[in-house]
Amino acid sequence: MTRNDATSAEIPASMQDSMGLAFAAWTAPAGKAIEVAPRTWQVCAHVTNVSVIETDEGLVLVDCGLPKDGPELLALVRSVTSAPLHTVIYTHGHIDHAFGLSAFLEEAGENRPRIIAHENLVGRFQRYARTAPYNATANSRQSGGPGAGRPATWWPSQEDEFHWPDTTYRDSLTLEIGGETIVLNHAQGETDDGTWVWIPGRRLACVGDLWIDGFPNAGNPQKVQRYAEEWAWSARRIAEHDPAVVIPGHGMPLTHRAGIQERFTNMARYLELLTSYTIDALNAGLDHNAIVTGFEAPRELASLPYLQAVHDRPEFVIRNLIRRYGGWWNGRAADLMPPRTEDHAREVVKLGGGADAFVRRARDLVGEDLPLACQLAEWAVLGDPDSIDAHRCFIEVFERRLAGETAYQARGIYRTAMNASAERIKDLEG
Repeated sequence: MTRNDATSAEIPASMQDSMGLAFAAWTAPAGKAIEVAPRTWQVCAHVTNVSVIETDEGLVLVDCGLPKDGPELLALVRSVTSAPLHTVIYTHGHIDHAFGLSAFLEEAGENRPRIIAHENLVGRFQRYARTAPYNATANSRQSGGPGAGRPATWWPSQEDEFHWPDTTYRDSLTLEIGGETIVLNHAQGETDDGTWVWIPGRRLACVGDLWIDGFPNAGNPQKVQRYAEEWAWSARRIAEHDPAVVIPGHGMPLTHRAGIQERFTNMARYLELLTSYTIDALNAGLDHNAIVTGFEAPRELASLPYLQAVHDRPEFVIRNLIRRYGGWWNGRAADLMPPRTEDHAREVVKLGGGADAFVRRARDLVGEDLPLACQLAEWAVLGDPDSIDAHRCFIEVFERRLAGETAYQARGIYRTAMNASAERIKDLEG
């Protein structure tokens, strides 16, 4: 059994299947308190890292994990230090970084720690409350969807389900705590409320999801705008500080200075390349799909083991950049005010000779053109949702696509769609 990445509830191994390569990388430090410098630890309950910095005035935590990580995180912290909690810093407001604080607050009692975040985090929390059903569905889909033994993802919706910051900042904030200078820097990247923390006396950078031991999550097809260009700028700024240790949002700590420089510089190069490619293609008037399918990643970057697509994909980043710089319209006139999907699919399938013809062709194309085979299989299901063979074909074709897919984002979406077809077959067979 593994644990749900949003609630820490016990779930079947389907979660590990959806996360793919990301699961192994992100759980490598699980259950450990790793000392990375004197009086400094990286702790991880399951998949999200928390930085623990002991000062003469008490502990500074950078992030606090998932909603139900708190008790295990507290136990890990108390296994290495008895210092009281003084300050909590959120690197951003995602559910796996800013919602595991309850156990720490219970221990602190009346000596509540200060909570600090970028000013945009308040708006994020407010948006989360407004869109709780959507985000619960999206996060569940990202992990393969709910199913037997796996409940739908919990999402906060009430004001008291958030631990709100009592101190916010805009561009940067310098703290003096227990003899340590701690500098908070705003960094747009995966989010607009990002913070990376620099502790010069320890040459330590706590960067949250600006580093996730894989290709950066700058595209995410189900979430709000990402900031690839600003992410690259922040990555170069972190490298300029020449940290001796980096505690990332996920995965093992980075403790080799030359390796840190290499990783953050090459990540910046990749994001800058994607940004310039996309803007140039938009300026050239290319169709959105042509922009995405026409991209060829340079081998010198795509082959690097630490920039593999274990979570996000370059193609998703390009789509995100298109949305940011060119809007959502794809350039096709009929798609500006399109017909209903089911009507469109039904007519296409009818004109093509029925769902059976689409199924046959999809199966023929599996070994030749898998993306096209997937498109035809989906048309068959949409055009004839009562065809058992269409749903079986859909599962077969997407099973092949899933087998070759490494990105967590894509694997979860494919798995959820396959599960839906499997459930539809059960209904049709009665």
